[in-house]
Amino acid sequence: MSSIFWEISKRNIRIHLLRSTLAMLGIIIGVVAIASMGILGNSMVQVVSASLSSVGDSVIVTPYAGGGGGFGGPGGGASSANMYLTNQNYQQIKRAVAPNVAIPVMSTSAHMKVGVGSDDIVAMVYGLPPDDTKKMLTELESGDYSNGNSGCLVGSTFAKDHNIKVGSRITIGRDGEYGSLRVTGIVKERGMSFDISTDNALVVTKDWFKNAFQTSDDELNEVVVKVTSGDTASVKTTIEKQLNRNTKDKTVSVIDSKATLASIYETFGTVTTFVTAIGGISMIVAGVSIFNIMMMSVNERIKEIGIMRSIGTQKKEVMSMFIFEASIIGVVGSVIGGILSLLSGYAISALMFQTTEYLFTIPSMMSVVEGVGFGIIICVLCGLYPAWQAANLNPIDALRHE
Repeated sequence: MSSIFWEISKRNIRIHLLRSTLAMLGIIIGVVAIASMGILGNSMVQVVSASLSSVGDSVIVTPYAGGGGGFGGPGGGASSANMYLTNQNYQQIKRAVAPNVAIPVMSTSAHMKVGVGSDDIVAMVYGLPPDDTKKMLTELESGDYSNGNSGCLVGSTFAKDHNIKVGSRITIGRDGEYGSLRVTGIVKERGMSFDISTDNALVVTKDWFKNAFQTSDDELNEVVVKVTSGDTASVKTTIEKQLNRNTKDKTVSVIDSKATLASIYETFGTVTTFVTAIGGISMIVAGVSIFNIMMMSVNERIKEIGIMRSIGTQKKEVMSMFIFEASIIGVVGSVIGGILSLLSGYAISALMFQTTEYLFTIPSMMSVVEGVGFGIIICVLCGLYPAWQAANLNPIDALRHE
């Protein structure tokens, strides 16, 4: 018997095809809005996650900027902005975080040329102790780690942009005043990083850096702690207690990369939820449209309902007829919306992220499923009251209706 009411529902949709199509269009727009925003948000989270995957469990210590007074440091006065960490600071950090590894980092920007007659360019130069370079930069794209002051490592982006290969020579300084270095290895792309950004930079030995740029062990830009024992939060607390004993005259700023990543993911999650909720508003509007259409359908068919009830059609059968109609509109509209959201997600990923590898992932596909499911549920819910009203019409009054 239910198949008869199913056919009646389809017939009514065909009779009022334009009206039903417009209702489906509202559902399609709602599903596309919800699913596309979900795909965009999840893709952004995955892009950031992939970009920061090299960070790992690290704690980054930098000179403290803030407060008031002159140059800080152990035994010094109050400080408004410590320009560098001293060797004494480094030794304190090293002892405090043992057995974890503390790596001192020097950095500056410098002019250089990557070949005879090439243009003068500016790039970051990092100075690391040779023994710690491999601990900091765990993967090379090609070549070997530099073990001497005549060699250097370059980032993958820098190498691609300037056609640098292992064995190439780079002249440092406007007129080569810092000498030249042979490229011994190319660092694998690391993406964004809280410690050092090597993709478009050079990595040299700490001794070469000090000699070339006339710096000392008391001019460290940062210390990176690779946490292998314990957790980053406890290491961060230990460093702060050891070096920032006086809360008014702090020496260092300490960044917990793991906590910062969690904060970034939480922020992206909040933004994704917010924009998806905005997309959900269009779905609510579409639901109101479905409700209005179903009420119109009931009012137009009151006499038909009266005839059906007078010949013995049960209330639940009349109700099912209108629920079927709302369900057909919801399912068709939601499925079309889901397909279009995949196409829009593909276009967004290709344009914004230059890759579609994050489109067909579980989080992104779940956004599509959620959008389609929400569209169907909204349609069925908005069809319940009109269906209930139709089922509870008085048969005699319905037959008299003109």
